[in-house]
Amino acid sequence: MQRRRFLHLSLAAGAGLALAGCGFHLRGLDTPVMSLDSIALVAADSDLTPAVQAALERAGTAIRDDAPLRLNLGDESFRESRRTFGSAASREIEMTLRAPFSVQRQRDNAYLLNQQQLEVSTNFSISDDNLLAQEDLREEARQELREEAARRLLDRLRALDSQPGSLEATDV
Repeated sequence: MQRRRFLHLSLAAGAGLALAGCGFHLRGLDTPVMSLDSIALVAADSDLTPAVQAALERAGTAIRDDAPLRLNLGDESFRESRRTFGSAASREIEMTLRAPFSVQRQRDNAYLLNQQQLEVSTNFSISDDNLLAQEDLREEARQELREEAARRLLDRLRALDSQPGSLEATDV
């Protein structure tokens, strides 16, 4: 009896590991959900803004000027640094995106999150043999970083969302 139970548990664990290893995931688990119904967005005119708007909408948060909270999003900045040196035909580049943000209550302008920095990095390789593709690779890396920054911003808003009393609506 114990052998059979051990065999069943082993098979179940093996199946779970196999499914996790192949990239299987349940539908809807990767969609962030927040209890924050709406937020006002004051953002710099940058390509990060549409990524943040899309992430908020996917999470079920409407962007409205009369929302109880205001997300202040600064301008994005990119920094590149070489990870490999020498005369190799291929170079590894680390690209970092930084963007300041803060969250305020609309009713009294109190900061719930003082100015903080979003910072995300990625690595990519460029080849001196294919000069035309270098800018495409850079732009692809920038877009990937914007999406990752938007996800991390939602994580920080979700943490704020769980604090009691931080999302209270305006008292009239």
